[in-house]
Amino acid sequence: MIVFSWDENNLLICAIVTIVMQFFFYIITCTCKFDKVTDFAGGTNFVILALLTFFLGGAYSGRQILVTVLVCAWGARISGYLLFRIIKTGTDDRFDDKRNSPLRLAGFWTFQAFWVFVVSLGVIFINAPGNAENIIINNKSSLMTPWDIVGVILFGLGLLCETVADFQKYFFRSNPDNHGKFCNTGLWSVSRHPNYFGEIVLWWGIFAIGCSVFTSGQWTAVLSPLFTMTILLFLSGLPLLEKNSDGRHGSKLEYRDYKDSVPILIPFCPPLFRKFPAFLKAVFCCEWPLYNHLSQEEEEAISGKESSEYQTFDASGSYRA
Repeated sequence: MIVFSWDENNLLICAIVTIVMQFFFYIITCTCKFDKVTDFAGGTNFVILALLTFFLGGAYSGRQILVTVLVCAWGARISGYLLFRIIKTGTDDRFDDKRNSPLRLAGFWTFQAFWVFVVSLGVIFINAPGNAENIIINNKSSLMTPWDIVGVILFGLGLLCETVADFQKYFFRSNPDNHGKFCNTGLWSVSRHPNYFGEIVLWWGIFAIGCSVFTSGQWTAVLSPLFTMTILLFLSGLPLLEKNSDGRHGSKLEYRDYKDSVPILIPFCPPLFRKFPAFLKAVFCCEWPLYNHLSQEEEEAISGKESSEYQTFDASGSYRA
């Protein structure tokens, strides 16, 4: 079913639903000074768009069922986890400078609506009525194309990595003995941000599944994983988190070694990564200067300590003098 005759992919109805949903939650947040629904609104919006486009498409092919289930599973998982976490913590410090400013808050919710819509392009196009007809005509309903297999593997790997990383960090922070420490256990011992790695990989997985059926204009779905990468690599993701971590732990010798031996995003063996020259780390592992906020004095002080002490590090990256 095409809602608007000239919009064969149902992009406009998806945009309208997204704007209305985010505006509704913005009113709640702005009126009640309430942080708890923000991430929940984002995650559930993905689920709404996936189901909406699936039922509007009306073809119910195996590929469409698969992608809809995958996106709904991810959306339910992330929104449920983030809702649980914010209920436990009470407030979200991202909104400390916005909570009492309707205009700044509106800017955040506008960006969130844009994020949901762009990142959902893959599932929107796969479920589009025009694409459903193309699948039937060209007999592309099979889920066994190489692109489908690659996509499912990428999505499964990404979702598993993101889920495990989130819970490992949550349990680490829930332990009073870890107060004031940085998380370097489990997946966090081989990647400084394994949850973000998982997020990027799973959206490349959705795009890969769509590669079996995308028509010419639908290849713009590549904006979904690219936009996810842009946000996490250059905007509110890694730059902000690395700056905060450097500020809190930059004077700690064990943190500096952790940062030198554990890649920022792509999981890798710390002893091998530690031996990589800076050039290779930058080119292949995203270790760029914008993620380093240690002062020159701190780096020199830490270098002095490293040259005067014997140190060993266990497999989890924990320091032992």
